[in-house]
Amino acid sequence: MDFTLSDQQVALKQSVQKFAQKELPDIARQIEESDAPPGIELRKRYAELGYLGVNLDEKYGGAGMSHLDAVIVLEEIAKVSIAVAFPIFESCFGPSLAIGHFGSDRLREKILPRVCSGEIVVAVSMSEPDAGSALTDLTTQARVESDRLIVNGSKRWCSGAGHSEAYVVYCRMDDIPGAKGIGAVVIEKGSEGFSFGKRDHHMGFRGVASADMYFDDVEVSKENVLVAAGGFGKLMDAFDLERCGNTTMSLAVAQSAFDYVLQYSQERRQFGKSLIDFQAVQLQIAEMKMRLDAARLLLYRAVVNAEKGLPSIAESSVAKCFANEAAREVTGKAMQLMGGYGYSKEYPLEQKLRDAWGWGIAGGAIDIQKVNIAAALAGRRFNQRAK
Repeated sequence: MDFTLSDQQVALKQSVQKFAQKELPDIARQIEESDAPPGIELRKRYAELGYLGVNLDEKYGGAGMSHLDAVIVLEEIAKVSIAVAFPIFESCFGPSLAIGHFGSDRLREKILPRVCSGEIVVAVSMSEPDAGSALTDLTTQARVESDRLIVNGSKRWCSGAGHSEAYVVYCRMDDIPGAKGIGAVVIEKGSEGFSFGKRDHHMGFRGVASADMYFDDVEVSKENVLVAAGGFGKLMDAFDLERCGNTTMSLAVAQSAFDYVLQYSQERRQFGKSLIDFQAVQLQIAEMKMRLDAARLLLYRAVVNAEKGLPSIAESSVAKCFANEAAREVTGKAMQLMGGYGYSKEYPLEQKLRDAWGWGIAGGAIDIQKVNIAAALAGRRFNQRAK
């Protein structure tokens, strides 16, 4: 069992890191100040470099590489800012992979080349006002009429809502209650009857758009059906890979906070010596490093074991849950070590801490991941509903 990256992966990591540190910091600062998502120009630049769809098939414009290669690219970009990394996240670990795995040939040919060229970003829309963790309570409906579907309902907490050009929308496609009636359809922005509410603004995740979404008799071709009713299990299998993207974003935030405070602790002097010379600081630094290494190994296990398929719910949930908690702990410790400087907006730690907390909510809250882990260990799903 080899725990080292290959020479090619080391070279990939170094090249992405060089690009990210040279070209992205100014863009990231502008996004943080304005809360405006990155423009299509940046996506086109990513496309030129082959960073969009790293693990998508080459025949659709992807790089045809592994999930681990995609993790390497995403982490180096996200160390600068999760907002500038978001188009890569969506193309490598978001709904684009669900389309790649479960979409028809026609749907893949329609959507994926445009993702890999930077023309569009595809977001996933699952949650509703009354269906978040209890996703099978969703009520958005796609009624089949001849060669089309008519979609009605509303969605909430979709990262990218209002800014992304297309959406994988989970909806009820059959009157069967619960998971068996749920499928998913791709709906493009600008479709008649498809509208957005007021833009949300969060504690962190600046530059990642979010808004309520409304579907009023939206007509969608049957060709845009990703998974028909009864395919909810497939959709959640694909979401296991999105959890690995979430894990990578958490890890990147925590790693960049650690890198910054490690350097700071060697330069900042108190009582006549560097902070790093105090044993209490050394212990904090060591604990942060342990959390980061453990999170990275859990992430790598999930994506390597999946090869080019989809990871297991157990391994992806363990990785996400641990990385989410580690990111909160590491950024919190880093801020404490920096004192007032860490709390100041003139330094990056306060942003890192705000973003770290968001990933433990997005993509399935931490406690939900723990329920998933217990279910995998027991070999059965637990009914959370009152009886």
